[in-house]
Amino acid sequence: MDSPRLARRLLVATASALLLAPVLTATASADQTPAAKAATTTFSDTFDGPAGSAVDSGKWQIETGDNVDNHEREYYTPGSDNAALDGQGDLVITARKENPHNYQCWYGTCEYTSARLNTSGKFSSTYGHVEARMKIPKGQGMWPAFWMLGSDIGQVGWPNCGEIDVMENVGFEPSTVHGTIHGPGYSGSNGIGAPYTLPGGQVFSNDFHTFAVDWAPDSITWSVDGNVYQKRTPADVSGKQWVFNKPFYLILNLAVGGYWPGDPDGSTAFPQQLVVDEVKVTTGNSALPTGQAAKKVAPHGG
Repeated sequence: MDSPRLARRLLVATASALLLAPVLTATASADQTPAAKAATTTFSDTFDGPAGSAVDSGKWQIETGDNVDNHEREYYTPGSDNAALDGQGDLVITARKENPHNYQCWYGTCEYTSARLNTSGKFSSTYGHVEARMKIPKGQGMWPAFWMLGSDIGQVGWPNCGEIDVMENVGFEPSTVHGTIHGPGYSGSNGIGAPYTLPGGQVFSNDFHTFAVDWAPDSITWSVDGNVYQKRTPADVSGKQWVFNKPFYLILNLAVGGYWPGDPDGSTAFPQQLVVDEVKVTTGNSALPTGQAAKKVAPHGG
């Protein structure tokens, strides 16, 4: 990616995201071809539950704190303060221009709050079809993302663990998302990826879209709503180490500000919301994008 994106660091360093070994690992068997295997759902969250309730703690953990490395402006809060179910089958991650608990950030008193959650220690996968159906926000300074980190980050550090960005968006590009890989020698602003832009001037914030990767040994393919827009293999890392044949865990977050998106300005409305309808991982006969997930019966609004 050519965007001036600095290396993202984990917020919880030696804490929650790094402490636990993955409980579940789904690895494709070498002696079975995709055509011979039925697709198996190894992770699924449709975020069903009462409005205002927190995410399933058996599937997700909440990260807290700020992020000086990217110069983000938000403080990621615990519990359901900024990440809660809406009662209609969605997770809503809300970024607010407020600080009711006097949180302190790298630049002083925090100006914004938001949420970030991951599956470290609860779920990881090696290969498969990884997707999230989401409606992302728009506005200067917004930075929603659905991404993965190598589960061995506690042992080898970043970027040696590898990072797979299934979807990132910066608010000044309302029609474009980015898919990127980061590894040793090709991280941060040197990450390897490509953008996808909706046709006809459409913007992502107007509707739900399915962002996915199809991940196999020595191959990662990105799609939006089933439309493939890039494929990466070891040939793309120019002789450097390909670090994507091992378990990774999932991350969802909505950042505010930072080197890449820039900070919010007078044009940015708050609160902003990343609405997540479903996150799903399937393995086996899932080599091709499955396209947009079926919409729930309950209306989403907006």
